Amino acid sequence: MTRGKECALDHWKDGQMSVSSHLSTAVHALCWLELAARRGRTKLTSAEIASSLASNPVQVRRELAPLRHAGLVQVVGRGPGGGWALGRPAEMITLKQVSDAIGEERPFALHPHAPNPECPVGAGIRPVLGDVYDDVQAAIARELDGRTVADVLDRILKPS
Repeated sequence: MTRGKECALDHWKDGQMSVSSHLSTAVHALCWLELAARRGRTKLTSAEIASSLASNPVQVRRELAPLRHAGLVQVVGRGPGGGWALGRPAEMITLKQVSDAIGEERPFALHPHAPNPECPVGAGIRPVLGDVYDDVQAAIARELDGRTVADVLDRILKPS
């Protein structure tokens, strides 16, 4: 492979892709709220949710805010007696709805800048990868749309 103007690989940076854990955190919190409901608890405080997440109540409130705006959770009461509850039955909350509510980004992105058009790979990679990534995103959306918070919790609680 030639170096220089045609296909400069020396600009490639070794590093890891940033991966968001917001969806995992949101689903965890929703499962915890559903388990509490199944055990007769009508609400959980931010601190109670944070204890399961090994997080802090302020972060929990930040994570749950977009879910509240989407109607997936609701605030029950205010102040010291207040807490969080599911906004609808867990069987009616798909993981796709959760992903959409938090604005989860696509798992892959194209180059942050246009590649070298003089390079045979750089000249054609964006449209090809764009198609591949669109297909991957569609598959992810289908999978997430077919699974609910109740499904996830049931699998968690299923005896080994």
